[in-house]
Amino acid sequence: MQEDDMSSEKLGLVYLLTGGCGFLGQHLLKVLLEKEEKVKEIRLFDKHIDSSLEDRSTGQVKVSVTQGDITDYRSVLEACRGADLVVHSASLVDVWYRFPEETIHAVNVRGTENVIKACQELGVQHLVYTSSMEVVGPNVKGDAFIRGDEDTPYNVCHNMPYPRSKAEAEKLVLEANGTKVAGGACLYTCALRPTGIYGENHQLMKEFYMMGVRTGGWLIKGVPQNTEHGRVYAGNVAWMHMLAARALREHPERLGGEVYFCYDDSPYKSYEEFNMQFLSAFNFRSLRMPLCVLWLLACINELLRWLLRPVCNFTPLLNRYTLAIACTSFTVRSDKALRHFEYRPLYDWQQCQTRTQRWVDTFPLDTGGKDM
Repeated sequence: MQEDDMSSEKLGLVYLLTGGCGFLGQHLLKVLLEKEEKVKEIRLFDKHIDSSLEDRSTGQVKVSVTQGDITDYRSVLEACRGADLVVHSASLVDVWYRFPEETIHAVNVRGTENVIKACQELGVQHLVYTSSMEVVGPNVKGDAFIRGDEDTPYNVCHNMPYPRSKAEAEKLVLEANGTKVAGGACLYTCALRPTGIYGENHQLMKEFYMMGVRTGGWLIKGVPQNTEHGRVYAGNVAWMHMLAARALREHPERLGGEVYFCYDDSPYKSYEEFNMQFLSAFNFRSLRMPLCVLWLLACINELLRWLLRPVCNFTPLLNRYTLAIACTSFTVRSDKALRHFEYRPLYDWQQCQTRTQRWVDTFPLDTGGKDM
């Protein structure tokens, strides 16, 4: 470890979390406050801020919130000034055509370029990037990926802007490893690829619930019952980020330029079955449809999206891409993270389930189906 790093650790580290007010960002904040002893300030940089998060400051750690746009280099540069380590989680996740491709690219790719450039200009030596399993798959061809790791061959095939942008951004981050920063030192980078994240304040799970409310308590199913997906609790994703950040400082020669899948002990189930296990209190009823009917509905949704585009932004959860992904098994192992920086889940499945269920139980019961 270099002398500058050692002196900064004596005083405490300054972490910058891009996307820090979002779903994963808030879980990162919680884990850092509870588990990272060598931190004096956590900066949350986000376009949509929650200033109340500053109230989580403690006697030892200052939490500061900065509003800014990841696509604006000057904003990113100011946010990075004085930081010791950047966790870059700001991202625009969209597989429903809610945003133009140019917007997705601007946030996910140009935003990442801005973070790398700011680190190099300001002498920040450590950057952890929140990538995605969708950098690899699932692909729309239905090729299964079962208990795969970072070296497992797979037919990567991107036909949506979001996975393309994440793959491009991850490549930029990994290629930046070993580049020079101001002062002559090196920038060390690594990337984490979580599977489908869930947990408290997960918007997609809330949308799944709302879909059941809108249909009067009916949820359409049709994904093959043997389909398996890997889901990972947000608190464990945050924990892996913290461990990777710590190891990147202490062993940059081991983690620099590496990528890691991120998973925990959550059960392998299809997306719809996994979500339903948290929604049993609402007595939603399942309507199982043949897969060919679901494909027809997905095509109709896309046709309606195209026809309605001049008057409204019709973006249902079901389209041909999301159905193909939902029908394709994709599960990973986190063995490499265990070997490289001793990652084990901070929360076991029972704790993940309890914490998520406590949040789901705050959803309105009367709209969901106790009386249905």
